[in-house]
Amino acid sequence: MTKEEGKIKVDGLVIEALPGTQFRVRLDNGHEVLAYLSGKMRKHYIRILLGDHVSMEMSPYDLTRARITFRQRKNAPTSSSVGS
Repeated sequence: MTKEEGKIKVDGLVIEALPGTQFRVRLDNGHEVLAYLSGKMRKHYIRILLGDHVSMEMSPYDLTRARITFRQRKNAPTSSSVGS
C-alpha cells in the first residue's frame, strides 16, 4: 500500500485562523477539522485567509485533523463590461 492510497481527499471552507499556520476548516458535510499547511505551501508562501476554499488530505485513522494541499482559485469577475 502506497502513501497515496490511504488518503481521504476532502474540500472545505476556512472559518478560523489559529497560530502556527493552523486553521479550523468546515467540511462540505458540516464537520469541522483542525488543518495545517503542507510543506510545499509553506515553501512557496501561499497565504490562506478566512473564507478561502481549500482542498485537504485526511488520514483514515484520525478524522479530526487534515493537511491543506491546495487553495482554490476565486472566480475573477468577467471583463466583458470593461471597454464598452
